[in-house]
Amino acid sequence: MSSNTVSAVLEKLIRLLCLTDFPCGRGSWRKSTCGTEGAETEDTDALLDLLNCPHSPWHHDVSWSPQASGLREVAVLSPERLHKDFIYKYFTTLHIVDKGVSVVDKGLLKFSKLEDLVLSANKISEVPADNLPRTLKVLELHANWLPHLISLTRDKHPHLQHLGLSSNPLGRNGDSSNLSGRHWPQLVCLDLGDCEFQEQKALLGDLKTLPRLKRLVLEGNPFTLAPSYPGLTVDSLPQLSCLDTTWISFEQQQCFRGLAKMSDLIVDQVSATVTVGRVKGIPDPLRSGNEKATDFPVVTYSYFVSYEFFSHQSTKVDNDLSFDSTHVAEDNSSDTDPQSDWNCQREKSEPETYGHVSRHSTRQLVWSEIMDFSDTRIHIVRDLAGLKKFLKGGFYLRIEEEKVLSWPAAAEDLPGAKPGQKVKERKGGKGRDSPIKAGSTKEKSKDKKKKSVPELVQDAPIRRNLGSVHVPLQSLIKGDHKLHVICEAEILHTESEPQDLGKKIKEDKRKEDTESKRRGGSSAGQKHGTVWSKGKGKGERDYDEDAHADNTVSVPLVTMEFSVELEKWHSASEAHQRLMFSQQTS
Repeated sequence: MSSNTVSAVLEKLIRLLCLTDFPCGRGSWRKSTCGTEGAETEDTDALLDLLNCPHSPWHHDVSWSPQASGLREVAVLSPERLHKDFIYKYFTTLHIVDKGVSVVDKGLLKFSKLEDLVLSANKISEVPADNLPRTLKVLELHANWLPHLISLTRDKHPHLQHLGLSSNPLGRNGDSSNLSGRHWPQLVCLDLGDCEFQEQKALLGDLKTLPRLKRLVLEGNPFTLAPSYPGLTVDSLPQLSCLDTTWISFEQQQCFRGLAKMSDLIVDQVSATVTVGRVKGIPDPLRSGNEKATDFPVVTYSYFVSYEFFSHQSTKVDNDLSFDSTHVAEDNSSDTDPQSDWNCQREKSEPETYGHVSRHSTRQLVWSEIMDFSDTRIHIVRDLAGLKKFLKGGFYLRIEEEKVLSWPAAAEDLPGAKPGQKVKERKGGKGRDSPIKAGSTKEKSKDKKKKSVPELVQDAPIRRNLGSVHVPLQSLIKGDHKLHVICEAEILHTESEPQDLGKKIKEDKRKEDTESKRRGGSSAGQKHGTVWSKGKGKGERDYDEDAHADNTVSVPLVTMEFSVELEKWHSASEAHQRLMFSQQTS
């Protein structure tokens, strides 16, 4: 008997009950019926206490079956009844969860009164109907490896009322014919959550034939992301009382009435609205400006938020928020995100017929304490399975900075300048002679009174990632149609702080070197002006502590408002209006 069969696992669990060992079974520890008592005998009540007390060493885990604890009590009260046929027939409920079972064998038929069988979280890829007791009323096979139900439907299950099949790849082959009423005439509850079904209408067509179906779970399938869910399911299956975790009211049934008859309705397409709101907390890039800085170059900063989303088509709702990525010099010191590289590789590896991950950015704003981007885009997705996979992994929001340096134009760049004219420049752009000679003495006097503003030429923009934050989107798969979050991201570095810090460290080292040379060289406790020992003489500095203090820079946090909303139809009339609008615009 293979150790990965369900009967082998059950035999092992029954052996662990120790039905013939103390305090169960027949043994010298039991009081004799004739009244003779040994020195170490126990009465029945004491033996039962040893079984049921949580702190007793003979208290076993019997969570795999409610009948297991009762069977141990029978082993104390009436050990003579313990034979194999009695033990097998005693069990009506078996929960074999996460035991590595891969084969449902004929040994299960020995449990002839079994009504409730749970084999979830195992490695089962096939369930032969002939190996299941015909007395079953509940069968749960969640989180296994079932690609289809062909072997399970070779025979009818006349008493089965509850069937749990969630988290199995049943929908990958696109066949749902084995879920019809011909195979499950008494089925009341059906769990098909997270089974990768994509074609909603085909699945509902087979589920219509289940005459007694009252409770249905479809949450987690790709088609549940579409606007037509749950309305189309509610109207297609009017006998349902509960869908997923929600009870269906009479008002809901009336709202969606007629939705299933709209044949031209596109039901397997998702419309996701992504909005980037306000961003707060970006450090002012000019707050630590040097007063002795030169006039040129003129530095301007702007900021924008970028993200990547899985879609076939994107529509801008507000302003034109795209930007031209040509002639952009990327800052090598920027912090790259491995998720971005992974998304790019995934985009290249997917077939052309599938959706792809594309990058989107807000418009650029100059710095302010609170920057309101108000960026809204609508993403249309036809690959529902690909979208579900994308939402499961989430994505990154990035706050990025664009820096532009502007310099005075050279003489040959100025309009109207002659080739023979020269431009005299000094460092910093000060004291520059006029590139074009004045035509009269009056113009020269005006230039002396009023300083001319030189024409500026911009360098290629330099962009860098200031920080990023991962946004989980799993709640959209689990039934929520809207997600609104306020994300916090650490600013990884600013441009001015590392330069100022490095300059300060160099100046401190220079002072230490000068001071040590003046004292006649470094002492035994010094090395290159740095005191490595903990003890310090009078007037000496511990450079390690000072450097550490200088390096202690508070990391600013940036908050970003962000939301994702999946379009949902709340009534049949709303769906009809969308249909008419799409027909008029097409």
